[in-house]
Amino acid sequence: MKKYVIVTDSCSDLNRELREKYDIDYIPMHVSCEGKDYEANLDWEVISIKEYFDLMRAGKRITTAQITANQYKEAFTKYLADGYDILSISCSSALSASVATSRTVAEELKAEYPDAKIFCVDSLAACAGLGILCIIASKMRAEGKTIEEVVAWLEENKLTVNQEATAESLKYLKQAGRISAAAAFFGGLLQVKPIIISDATGMNFSLEKVKGRAKSITRVAERMKEEYEDSPYQTVIIEHAECPEGAEQLIAEIKKLLPDVKIDYVINFGPIISATVGPGTLGVFFVGKKVTVNAPEA
Repeated sequence: MKKYVIVTDSCSDLNRELREKYDIDYIPMHVSCEGKDYEANLDWEVISIKEYFDLMRAGKRITTAQITANQYKEAFTKYLADGYDILSISCSSALSASVATSRTVAEELKAEYPDAKIFCVDSLAACAGLGILCIIASKMRAEGKTIEEVVAWLEENKLTVNQEATAESLKYLKQAGRISAAAAFFGGLLQVKPIIISDATGMNFSLEKVKGRAKSITRVAERMKEEYEDSPYQTVIIEHAECPEGAEQLIAEIKKLLPDVKIDYVINFGPIISATVGPGTLGVFFVGKKVTVNAPEA
């Protein structure tokens, strides 16, 4: 079987430890703030987590930029020249243009590398949801599955990866243009916390709202219990945005409801999603029931 590389983007939130463990590469997106551009580095080597969130707390708007065609071409060419086929797993097409750009570049490279295989998968996921799909692909590769077998599994099962998350403050969603100023103002007064899921099209949206931080963490755990299912590729990842104590609270709530569930990893949200949701955000990602719900039309 010809060897193949698994590559993703900054939305996967896979830190160096996980990338090395599962032999996964990534191509970085970019963020910018007040005229300064930064690589969306998943190991926070360009700008620290504290510096990043301090900018947000000070009211600075952080914007994100996609992977360019040149970045994809440079990375893909390197892999192909080294004799690899390529499995590229990108952030949801509902949230990012990564998969579209990767497919355009893959088509261009087929003329130069006619015998190579380049598969570009739309994960319909982000954050650790995307990361879990990459980890599963790596596990299947280690089992000896061909690139075609892995792609077929991903296409059939990607919507079984569930996201249950909550943001601590609505003001960052307002800064990112995801909710109105009025909704953020009154939500702040009432201590409203959104429960954010990913729908069947790969779009993130607030499924419901609860009052108070403690109740929002409990509700995330309750929703995990509702959606969780056993799977041979089960992987449970807790993510937090500079709030390890919140992550511990969420783990405690999950253990109350699902005492036998193993929490595989606790990691930080990366720079891309953090630019939208802000510090204090918590989430749990896992394999469960197939996602069928769609966000309501605006």
